[in-house]
Amino acid sequence: MAGRIEDYALIGDMQTAALVCRDGTVDWLCLPRFDSHAIFAGLLGTEEHGFWRLGPAHASDAEPPRAARRNYRGDSLILESEWDTPRGTVRVTDFMPPRDGAPQLIRIVEGVSGRVPMRSTLRMRFSYGRVVPWVHKHEGRTVAVAGPDSVWFDTEAETYGKSLTTYSDFTVAPGDRIAFTISWEPSHKEPPALPEPEQSLQATEDFWREWVEHCTYHGPYREAVIRSLITLKALTYAPTGGIVAAPTTSLPEDIGGVRNWDYRYTWLRDAAITLSSLLRTGYREEARAWREWLLRAVAGDPENLQIMYGIAGERELGEAELDWLPGYEGSAPVRVGNGAAHQLQLDVYGEVTEALHLGHMTGLARNDYASLLQLKLIRYLERHWDEPDEGIWEVRGPRRHFVHSKVMAWVAVDRTIKLIESGDADGPLERWRELRDDIHRDVCEKGYDKERNTFTQSYGSKELDASLLLIPQMGFLPPDDKRVIGTIEAIQRELSTEDGFILRYPTEGESEGVDGLPGDEGAFLACSFWMADDLAMIGRVDEARKLFEKLLSLRNDLGLLAEEWDPRLQRQVGNFPQAFSHVPLIDTALRLTASGAYGG
Repeated sequence: MAGRIEDYALIGDMQTAALVCRDGTVDWLCLPRFDSHAIFAGLLGTEEHGFWRLGPAHASDAEPPRAARRNYRGDSLILESEWDTPRGTVRVTDFMPPRDGAPQLIRIVEGVSGRVPMRSTLRMRFSYGRVVPWVHKHEGRTVAVAGPDSVWFDTEAETYGKSLTTYSDFTVAPGDRIAFTISWEPSHKEPPALPEPEQSLQATEDFWREWVEHCTYHGPYREAVIRSLITLKALTYAPTGGIVAAPTTSLPEDIGGVRNWDYRYTWLRDAAITLSSLLRTGYREEARAWREWLLRAVAGDPENLQIMYGIAGERELGEAELDWLPGYEGSAPVRVGNGAAHQLQLDVYGEVTEALHLGHMTGLARNDYASLLQLKLIRYLERHWDEPDEGIWEVRGPRRHFVHSKVMAWVAVDRTIKLIESGDADGPLERWRELRDDIHRDVCEKGYDKERNTFTQSYGSKELDASLLLIPQMGFLPPDDKRVIGTIEAIQRELSTEDGFILRYPTEGESEGVDGLPGDEGAFLACSFWMADDLAMIGRVDEARKLFEKLLSLRNDLGLLAEEWDPRLQRQVGNFPQAFSHVPLIDTALRLTASGAYGG
């Protein structure tokens, strides 16, 4: 069975990523891209669906031993795991070098003390665990082939095949270093070059050290911020600048339930807020690359803006269910693709415009097409802002007039007015000022419950929604407005767990709620960070700091966060690691640092 979500480490090459469990098992890897078919899908099934375990040898009927210690090497994405055994100590270093040719996953075993028997167990299953490849030798190298894919396995250790699995049994003593590498190549091409593990390790370490040096944040939460920035960089598809929401699919929001979605795509919302964090910590090149990705993705049809695209800008992300996979801890169905791609979510126009505005304000080189795109988006909103939509949480129930969507439509118009006022674009300034006022008035009249002194999830509803916490952060109302304070306090009362974390909105257990789905979910981590931000903004800085540091304690031992925290099971749930959790971590750290609201 797969490990707990927080038992996994992330390694990647900024084109794809692997998850490595604490017992030395790679249970998830898609090649050659984030959204390709998995060759190791044990995370969503069983060992029969593909895995690669490398660690101390153990009895076949025993649980694989878990590493006693693990860490990333400095500020990098190089994972080091150490096992203490009765016969000695051994270290395994796992990494994926930034790509210069074939994608590679390299694992180096190093003896630390004593003589430790080791075993590599490699079971490749292509097409998400459905296809057993043809494994054979080619000029002394092991290669697995199925259809368009080939994976090459290189090591100096002796290998043998048994039960459609490739094994290596060996012993390491102090100073021994034995490398194992898999490389992907289209099956019709020549074999990939022989790997050079030690040189690749040094190059990977150099890459991450140089990248981290660009970070401009040096506050008290630097360790957490740096790890989150590295994670966001790892989720960026280097060839295009697109940013995936997470490198996984179908890790459940509700263990055993149906809330299982594919996050290996670029949500405009997630990518826009990621760009914001990168810009504010010194990473202009990544921000520029994302802006170029955006302009290509929406080119030719900006008015029909999708909420998400493929990592190269693909529009068709058809959703399907993989019925041969039982799902993570029985959470079915396992889905690939995402049917929400063509939903109407009006808030996306605001997030994209806010990201373009921030780039403009922070000195990102002017791009005339970006300004033209912004104007086209506002012309669309001018005609459609007052329509119901599916909202930020991609509900699969009926469309509603979500307050957050209207607020973000206001943001889009407001930021475009600022662009025109700066002299960098031309547009109907007075007309759009009236539009901005109309949207603001509409929200305050129809989305506000005077009796309870709180904004509500949608017009005419009584439910609350954590996205309302963004009202002061977006400048829609000032933090000291009584309606803002009332909303913050109402969300604390009605959407807070016993641990003080924030739910997105009320769910209805076995009944279908506003999102059109049965079941419940955990506390959405981004919402809890938003609460910390708001508390700081209204002067409750000690409370904000305590909530933030409580959130930091939810990270796994490597500083990684999934999408949600299950307060009942006391564990992480949802796709992992999640950009939409690490971005607000950075934002809250910046806000608390600026306010001086941190411990000694």
